[in-house]
Amino acid sequence: MRVLVTGASGFIGHHLVPALVAAGHDVRALVRESSRYDPPAGVEVVEGDLLEPASLAGVFADVDAAYYLVHSMQAGEAFAERDRMAAHHFADAAAGAGVSRVIYLSGLGGEDDELSEHLRSRREVESVLRDGGYELTVLRAAIVVGAGSTGFEVVRQLAARLPVMVTPKWVRTPCQPIAVADVVTYLAGVLDAPETAGEVYEIGGPEVLTYQEMMERTAALMGRRLHVVPVPVLSPTLSTYWIDLVTDAPRSVVHPLVHGLKNPVVADDDAIREHVTVELTPFDDAVRAALAAEDDA
Repeated sequence: MRVLVTGASGFIGHHLVPALVAAGHDVRALVRESSRYDPPAGVEVVEGDLLEPASLAGVFADVDAAYYLVHSMQAGEAFAERDRMAAHHFADAAAGAGVSRVIYLSGLGGEDDELSEHLRSRREVESVLRDGGYELTVLRAAIVVGAGSTGFEVVRQLAARLPVMVTPKWVRTPCQPIAVADVVTYLAGVLDAPETAGEVYEIGGPEVLTYQEMMERTAALMGRRLHVVPVPVLSPTLSTYWIDLVTDAPRSVVHPLVHGLKNPVVADDDAIREHVTVELTPFDDAVRAALAAEDDA
């Protein structure tokens, strides 16, 4: 099957492209700058920008299925508008080229009006992609644990740099982190499970943890001891300023993520496991793998 991966040079795409090649697919990787992307052997690399529809000419030609792994949070406050525009351009190009399947990695969270701007944007992208002339499969995940994941990087840096943390009450919000290897297995697996076309699935690791538990366990695996003191007066906005002081994660990405920490992100439906078999990675093992990968980088 000929498969297009948008966002091939990003965190998830970096892991997914070689997995698709190993599964025997003919992979085309869409990147904005080919000189900054080192593809696996046999991967066709094409340049294009989803914000510039003219640059997509021929990109979707002869493609059977396409992955949408793009987000624009690094654009700052305009990220939702840019994500909306990119999704429209992708949907138009894919439908126009006759692509039959699209697979999108979205974010876990409820369906109510209390979602953060980040999660609302993810839902809006789902809606835009769903209007294309193809069958859409959506996978929704919480924090992905792996080297290069911004969400996990914030957890790691906080665990590494502070012996004591005074934090807002969101540190006790439930979350279901998942190892990047498991996300990739699900993403690649639904491609070979035609019955998943047109469906939405929630994916998560084997444990539901609070952010406090994730930070404490990550610190322990780094040989540190972390004391977390939740207080009710530190708002999400103040939290972003505090995290800016402690970590070097990009503000444009961290701020929307922090505002979303108030939302429980737990996979309440395991229907995906009827179609794709994954031996889920325990949180501690996922962290060990991420730390080892960072040491090797």
